[in-house]
Amino acid sequence: MADRPSIAMLSCPAPWRSDGTILLGHGSGGKLSAELVRSLFLPAFANPLLARLDDQATLQINGQRLAFTTDSFVVKPLFFPGGDIGTLAVNGTINDLAMGGAQPLFLSAAFILEEGFPVEALRRIVFSMQQAANAAGVQIVTGDTKVVERGKGDGIFINTTGIGVVPDGVELSASQARPGDKVILSGSIGEHGIAILAQREGLEFETTIVSDCAAMHTLTAAMLAASHGLRCMRDPTRGGLSSTLNEIAEQSRVSVELEETNIPVHEEVAGACELLGLDPLYVANEGKLVAIVAPGDAEAVLAAMRQHPLGREAQVIGTVKAADVAPVTMRTNLGTTRIVDMLAGDQLPRIC
Repeated sequence: MADRPSIAMLSCPAPWRSDGTILLGHGSGGKLSAELVRSLFLPAFANPLLARLDDQATLQINGQRLAFTTDSFVVKPLFFPGGDIGTLAVNGTINDLAMGGAQPLFLSAAFILEEGFPVEALRRIVFSMQQAANAAGVQIVTGDTKVVERGKGDGIFINTTGIGVVPDGVELSASQARPGDKVILSGSIGEHGIAILAQREGLEFETTIVSDCAAMHTLTAAMLAASHGLRCMRDPTRGGLSSTLNEIAEQSRVSVELEETNIPVHEEVAGACELLGLDPLYVANEGKLVAIVAPGDAEAVLAAMRQHPLGREAQVIGTVKAADVAPVTMRTNLGTTRIVDMLAGDQLPRIC
């Protein structure tokens, strides 16, 4: 159709999706991603563990409970303020294990390299992975390397898989939120996505915005030690806080009501989002988590979080309600109520 190029030029969160091909939005963590998983992958690989749609699978093997997860990283640019693709790969996989309450133990690392990629850049990335793994107390114990032709791989892609041990009595899942539960956010949102965008586009702000990339397993351990009332933990990466809460609401068949005044957003991130026309609720994070906590346990969990370096800005940002027409709503600073929907596509592709 003659008018398609002009349609594609529009800044619209709902991408064109009529030709039966994979779009960038299918990797966004938004509605297109969910449709792809539910229409293709879930039917093909159907089993009870996969059906939980958690960030990790919790396996029972000879009486031992193990968490198992995998993730792939295609971030652009490869190096950014606060980290690089290597630290992102290690910390991101550790965090997926930690969201299930696991103590991370071992990782694998697989590299897809493009012919012509500089060895020195690869050395920097591998060193970052070594440093991140050492800091987290995990070992990278196996892996793989493949090389594709020049122009076919965009430099480097990394896949990491992780295994950890889940303590007895820990049962976390996005399907366990109940009306009355409190929603706790560990800190300010949006730093990672805006740091990536600024580096990618050469944007300069008065203050350099640094990615929040961090391994959160010690924070989750402190939270679990403080209370047995944790229902669910998730790290709001692709699709940001909005997508994560919509997923939890859908899997638990509840709704979530947020308070905008309680959601921490640093001034420089808020300013950048306003300038660029972005919503911080949809911007990716790599060192923050959302916890759903039984109402009687919220204060104990919040206190434990605020004692940890990664949880000093933790806030109760909302309450779980009975299922409603909209899975997630927010009472705004103006006193109005806003629906916080899941985007079809992605505000910022290639951020993790």
